Amino acid sequence: MTSLPLALLHEQPSDEAAIDYLQERAFGPGRFARSAYRLREGVAPARDLSFVARVGTFLVGSNRMTPILIGGCDALLLGPLVVDPAFRSKGIGLALLNASLDAATAKCHRLVMLVGDEPYYARVGFTRVPAGRVSLPGPVDPRRVLWRALIEGAADGVAGEARRAA
Repeated sequence: MTSLPLALLHEQPSDEAAIDYLQERAFGPGRFARSAYRLREGVAPARDLSFVARVGTFLVGSNRMTPILIGGCDALLLGPLVVDPAFRSKGIGLALLNASLDAATAKCHRLVMLVGDEPYYARVGFTRVPAGRVSLPGPVDPRRVLWRALIEGAADGVAGEARRAA
C-alpha cells in the first residue's frame, strides 16, 4: 500500500469534472466507443459504491460502480478504474477497488462485472465469464469480460445480454 496521505471518499457530483479529465488523460477519446462505456452511458454511477482517491486536495484516482442488468439479473459494472499516471503503482487502484467491493458487499449486491485485464483483477477475486454466457453491446474481447460473485453462487444461472439498468 502507498505511504502517501491518501483519502478514499465517496464520489460527489462536484468530482465529475476532475474524474472526466482523469479518464480523458488515461483512456483518450476512444473510450466512448468501448462496450463498457456504452453500458454506462446515460446511467449515473452509484455514488454510494463509487470512490475517489485524494492526496491532499488533488483527485488522483477514481472507481465507479454502475447498476446494470445481465439477462434479468441485477448486477454492477465496475469501472472505469483510473489512477493519475504520476500516482500509479502505489496501491491506489487496489485501494479503490477494495473500497467499492466492500461497499457493494455491505449493501447486499450480488454480482460485479467488468471489462479488464484478468491478471490485475484476479487478485481481488474476479474470474473470466464463461464463454457465451454474457453478451455486451459492441465488440469486446471475451477474455477481458470478468465477474465476481459477492455472495456464493450469485453467478449461477446468470446469462444473457448485459444492458443498462432502467
